[in-house]
Amino acid sequence: MDNIYLFFVIALFILAISDLVVGVGNDAVNFLNSAIGSKVAPYKVILAIAGAGVLVGTTFSSGMMEVARSGVFFPDQFYFNEIMILFLAVMITDIILLDTFNTFGLPTSTTVSIIFELLGAAVAVSLFKIYMSSDSIQDLGNYINSARALTIISGILLSVVVAFTVGAIVQFLSRVLFTFNFERNLPYFGALWGSLAITSIIYFILVKGASGSSFMTEQNVQWISDNTFLLLSSCFVVFAVISQILISLFKVNILRVIVLIGTFSIAMAFAGNDLVNFIGVPLAGYESYLFFINDPTLDPTTYTMESLLEPVRTPTYFLLGAGIIMILALFFSKKARSVTQTEVDLARQTEGYERFSSSVFARTLVRKAIDFSQVLQKILPGSFFRFLDKRFDESLSKRRKKIRKDDAHFDQVRASVNMFVASILIALATSLKLPLSTTYVTFMVAMGSSFSDRAWGRESAVYRITGVITVIGGWFFTAFTAFSAAFIFALFISWGGITAAIIAIIIAFGFVIRTNFIHKRRSESKKKEEAKLTREWDEESVMKECKLNIKNTLLVVRDVHPGVINSFTREERKKLKKANKKIKDLNVYTKGLKKDVYITLKKLEEDYVDTGHHYVQVLDYLREIAHCLNFIIEPLYEHVENNHATTIPEQTKELTQLSSGMSELFGMILSIIESNDFEQMPKVIELNNALLDKIERIKLLQIKLIKAEKIGTRNSMVVFNLLTETKNVLLHTVNVLKSHRDFYLRNGY
Repeated sequence: MDNIYLFFVIALFILAISDLVVGVGNDAVNFLNSAIGSKVAPYKVILAIAGAGVLVGTTFSSGMMEVARSGVFFPDQFYFNEIMILFLAVMITDIILLDTFNTFGLPTSTTVSIIFELLGAAVAVSLFKIYMSSDSIQDLGNYINSARALTIISGILLSVVVAFTVGAIVQFLSRVLFTFNFERNLPYFGALWGSLAITSIIYFILVKGASGSSFMTEQNVQWISDNTFLLLSSCFVVFAVISQILISLFKVNILRVIVLIGTFSIAMAFAGNDLVNFIGVPLAGYESYLFFINDPTLDPTTYTMESLLEPVRTPTYFLLGAGIIMILALFFSKKARSVTQTEVDLARQTEGYERFSSSVFARTLVRKAIDFSQVLQKILPGSFFRFLDKRFDESLSKRRKKIRKDDAHFDQVRASVNMFVASILIALATSLKLPLSTTYVTFMVAMGSSFSDRAWGRESAVYRITGVITVIGGWFFTAFTAFSAAFIFALFISWGGITAAIIAIIIAFGFVIRTNFIHKRRSESKKKEEAKLTREWDEESVMKECKLNIKNTLLVVRDVHPGVINSFTREERKKLKKANKKIKDLNVYTKGLKKDVYITLKKLEEDYVDTGHHYVQVLDYLREIAHCLNFIIEPLYEHVENNHATTIPEQTKELTQLSSGMSELFGMILSIIESNDFEQMPKVIELNNALLDKIERIKLLQIKLIKAEKIGTRNSMVVFNLLTETKNVLLHTVNVLKSHRDFYLRNGY
């Protein structure tokens, strides 16, 4: 029997290693985003600094482990076998949940997930325990520490509001002080700003966090507590002098120093606060097993776990081992880089593509904010707003950015605010043993600072607000999913025993393997998009891109359109369904082409304006072709899906001839595109006109069939729609060829 629980302990540690990897993959955005977004240093340097912070921060995590041991349930009410099932269900759920969010590049809270997983598993084991005994459902409160759980959840939700507010206020004051032309003001205020930021970080990380460290003695903690004012005042003076020397003599950008120190500190705070989310449960299971095996005569089904109520110092070597694993994951995890995109998009200073669409709530909120702003302009003096507009003027910064070709998402002033405000809030919560969410804090600080920094302008406000609401909604989804999945796994293992546990572990690792393939496909697609962003465009490259886009689109049209007609006449629903997916993919492709027009034209030189015009024209026609195909396939698929009668022999014959003619036409066009032999254009136009005449004759046939009552209403509607949209496809395709011809010939090829 003991071997079963030894298996559970081994499984918990294996799952802990996996959880460290997937956990860092999601939380890396918290301490890397500001440094990478502002590009204060090379990527590997930022990773090295963050890794050092993680390693140091792991030693401050010992006191936080109590949350996993007795934070949301009463361990003395559970037997040893029940505790092991509970912990195993939590770890399996955590790996699956975090890996799912990592795969799709969505930031979520590892703290919220672990708390609700513990809660869900504890409720499941409690209910199973009640079911197997004479207790009733009213006794559930004896097992669940609802008051503590509510306190933790309230603290997490409160941190969202506090983080946004503090981030907005500090960023507003910082921007008024430094402006966007911060280089000019750094010699005057940079030393004091740097000293204040660094001293604040030292206070909350060292002074407040020292009591939780695994290597700090009581005498060290007491000395720090007794000499807090002396320590802080000395730090402020020393760092102010050092900062001024660096600025004046060595021309060091002190904001870079602040961001890098902030990266170290927030990585340190992350490890101190969030390490419990990854190894707290396995360590609690390990300690439970040690307590149990100390007395071989004990029965695992009757041995209660009061021992988990006692405070235990986690050995430093466990913490350091976890830190090393997290550092390796930080450097080598590809999913860690995928999660940053959402926060970058929502916080960037410049305009661009918005990942999220607008919503009613966002539009209403922006409208009310505009109304409120107009009221303030009537109440407050105009000089006040002119002063603010001057301090928030980005024009000089934009000119310098253009000269430097800097593509940072925001400047170093905002990055410094993000880093030290977030690290202070997280370290404060760590010192109070309150497991707030580092994701929530860093995300909301970034959102507050971007809002205060006027990054949410009229061009992007509705999209940014919708994005923030979507991410916050995802956090609630995390809580619900974590509770539900842990509940199900705990019930499953409680019912099935060791067999169910093995199956659950296999499911977890199989899921991770599967998502790796999904992430790989998404990463390859993302690399292609990033290549477009960084590509240096010129006249020749735009022409090659244009040619490739035409070929990719028309190849799909040539293959899909005739097949759609044939599948419709033969009522082949599955083939229509596959064609529908291909057309949807084509719509996504052409939409992406249109989206990239801004980037392409922005990078073109002034001499190539005409080239850009033809490029845009071609993409417009390709987008319209994709729309037409979509308008064709959806009614046809719906018609067959609903088992309506399709075509009669007269219609089938004409439509088949039409599809054959279109295959021939697209073959000729693709040949011309490939060879650039535009002398064949008259033949293409002649065949195209013949097909247009064919469409008109089929329409006349339709009218005759309706008069003769050989076809019904639905048949006539769907065929008329097919003919109309096919005509549009032909017209747009010829226009694509003409635009490409003009594009090619006018550039002297």
